[in-house]
Amino acid sequence: MSIRERLSGNEAAAIAMKQINPDVVAAFPITPSTEIPQYFSTFVSNGAVDTEFVAVESEHSAMSACIGAEAAGARAMTATSANGLSLMWEMIYIASSLRLPIVMSLVNRAVSGPLNIHNDHSDAMGVRDSGWIMLFSENNQEAYDNLLMAHRIAEHEKVLLPTMVCQDGFITSHSIENIELEEDEKVKEFVGTYKPKHYLLNDKEPIAVGPLDLQAYLFEHKAQQAEAMKNAKEVILNVAKDFEKMTGRKYSFFEEYKTEDADFVIICMNSTAGTAKYEADKLREQGIKAGVLKLRVFRPFPAEEIAKAISHVKAVAVLDKADGLNAVGGPLFTDVTSGLYTNGVQIPTLSYIYGIGGRDIKAEEIGTVYKDLSEVAKFGKVENPYRYLGLRRK
Repeated sequence: MSIRERLSGNEAAAIAMKQINPDVVAAFPITPSTEIPQYFSTFVSNGAVDTEFVAVESEHSAMSACIGAEAAGARAMTATSANGLSLMWEMIYIASSLRLPIVMSLVNRAVSGPLNIHNDHSDAMGVRDSGWIMLFSENNQEAYDNLLMAHRIAEHEKVLLPTMVCQDGFITSHSIENIELEEDEKVKEFVGTYKPKHYLLNDKEPIAVGPLDLQAYLFEHKAQQAEAMKNAKEVILNVAKDFEKMTGRKYSFFEEYKTEDADFVIICMNSTAGTAKYEADKLREQGIKAGVLKLRVFRPFPAEEIAKAISHVKAVAVLDKADGLNAVGGPLFTDVTSGLYTNGVQIPTLSYIYGIGGRDIKAEEIGTVYKDLSEVAKFGKVENPYRYLGLRRK
């Protein structure tokens, strides 16, 4: 039976880690993720877990310690945000290239500079092509649930890729919400025991980890990583099915909110989805067929599935909480439009950059996006696909 609680997103993440009881947690504090290892360290000190907690001197060292632990055959976890993730950058790529299923809670925050400690998705987008599976969480419940599923996905023999679970800094990480926790024993059974086939401390199979990998082999190894990312799609769905059996909570690559008959759809991630759903409901009361597609799985990117889900709509807007700084829209927008084109779906699509540095996004502003989509559908063309939402102009 689920246990009803009231927790912040950071507390929910820490409790998920406690229930998973990893062998090693290595972490360095950075706002707004600091509370996750802080809460978890209390579980270590009071004996609730038998985890080896490694208090390192930097985020680069935190990921290095996780890499060493996983390579040795241990289950490892960490948490960070923004500049901390940037400092890990070298080791982020090494973790995925070594096929080490580390799980990280990433509390999204703007990357400097200038210095800003509030939420946008520039940190996650900066490593979107590093070979990590990336799950996004609308609320505290999803942050908790995604962490419970993360090891099952990452450690699958057809995957063996690290996984990050994202949630919005302060908006969910520090906000207290009602949440349903699962019983410790049920979580333990669901997550299972980590039994790697190849690891450094196996004296029966001496191996080298991270050797020099030049022209003769690196290309093939990268192709294997790409294949593992493709394999992750099926594994993610299978793990979600098992999770639904345990909890009754259903997950997929994305949530389709009133999209079945929608004329206009907004695609977004994390906490903004709640505001978009609220505005879609209001418009439905006025007879406007508005819908929301909330993306949960950003890597691997479910291009074919998204194209199929929205192939019938008249116009689409993609909301990015990070600017691609590429003159052609945000990262999510470029992935969505590429996926639509590749799968033979032609829909007028708008890119909106919003919420940079934690700027609030209001329901009325979401309403203007639906209004813009209505205009695009009316005239059948897009005059300016690259737009800002909530930007002050002179």
